[in-house]
Amino acid sequence: MITTDAIRACFPALAGPTIYLENAGGSQVPRVVADAMHEYMTGTYVQLGAPYDVSRRSTEVVDQAHIWINRFMGGEEVGEVALGPSCTQLVTMLAECYSRHLRPGDEIIFCQTAHEANYGPWLKLERFGLVINPWPIDPETGVASLEALRSLFTARTRLVCFPHVSNLLGEVVDVAAITQLAHEHGAEVVVDGVAFAPHRLMDVRAWGVDWYIYSTYKVFGPHMAALFGRHEAWEKLEGPNHFFIPNQGTYKFELGGASHEGCAGLLALGDYLRFVAGEPGEAMPERSTVATAMNRLAAMELPVQQALIQGLRRLPGIRIVGPDSFGPERVPTVSFLHNRLSPAEICAHTDAAGIGIRYGHMYAYRLCLAMGIGVEEGVVRVSAAHYNTVDEVERLIGVFRGAMRA
Repeated sequence: MITTDAIRACFPALAGPTIYLENAGGSQVPRVVADAMHEYMTGTYVQLGAPYDVSRRSTEVVDQAHIWINRFMGGEEVGEVALGPSCTQLVTMLAECYSRHLRPGDEIIFCQTAHEANYGPWLKLERFGLVINPWPIDPETGVASLEALRSLFTARTRLVCFPHVSNLLGEVVDVAAITQLAHEHGAEVVVDGVAFAPHRLMDVRAWGVDWYIYSTYKVFGPHMAALFGRHEAWEKLEGPNHFFIPNQGTYKFELGGASHEGCAGLLALGDYLRFVAGEPGEAMPERSTVATAMNRLAAMELPVQQALIQGLRRLPGIRIVGPDSFGPERVPTVSFLHNRLSPAEICAHTDAAGIGIRYGHMYAYRLCLAMGIGVEEGVVRVSAAHYNTVDEVERLIGVFRGAMRA
């Protein structure tokens, strides 16, 4: 089994003095990813589709990156992926496409736990006469129940938009069950997987989702995002790219095209996952290799998650926002409030100690409002990844303890 030391040696940033516990905002990248992007930009940095060798190699990199990310997400044979600069941009693009497909009076259900990227773009469709129905939460726990969802469906429900994991609460929801319920009522789902993807194996085929999106820069890659869609979901929409581009494949939905050097970095993530899985080679990893690697990373996170939750529980005046349990039902993204110190005051202490965390509404602005949390400072959020250690968490808890004694 691979060791934490071997994992950490793959990430150049971890050799520095900063402890990175703000990974939900963006993970660190392995050296192979950074090197691949550098090599692309210094050796094959040309436009695609031209009739000469370097351009053909560049085109192959971008094409292979699409195939690889679709495999990484578990979407082979059932769908394709579009790549873009961010989830916000890709969902905004998708909503614009649906604005020409849906009709006045059609309804969209939004979960109140959503990041604004999968809420705001859809809310703007009200100007076309679409009806927006919030899927409410329990204001104490933040839980959005299936029972509450069931009551919202009507014959005009067309979409259900929700996060796999709230980037503030950290709880993993049952995507397959929600998707099945939506499909029973003739609706499609748009799932935000950003806070799930760094921690567990994505399997869009098994879940049956219509759309699933995640940020590649939060999963050890370049600053991009990927949107999976089932073949039939893509086919019924018209992409917004130039009129002369055929409405075939996802390029019609990639305004300006994907980042070429970013695609090189995405491909190199496969090298890192092969290393984690203990399966050397140079070919694109098989889906079984992806599963082995991601399951190992998930197992490495569990002791860190446990140390974080247990450490916070022992601190006086702490209220964990979201589940205060540890285990597979949540990811190591944990938010909390203190009964005396403000989030800004707490983060000033961690900053002075060389520990990177953050405070704020985390773009879950509407969730904070629904839970009665002030949006000026929001919550303190700690978010670990597989390369973090129990020692780092214990140091963080020690800083919290000192701040709360002051």
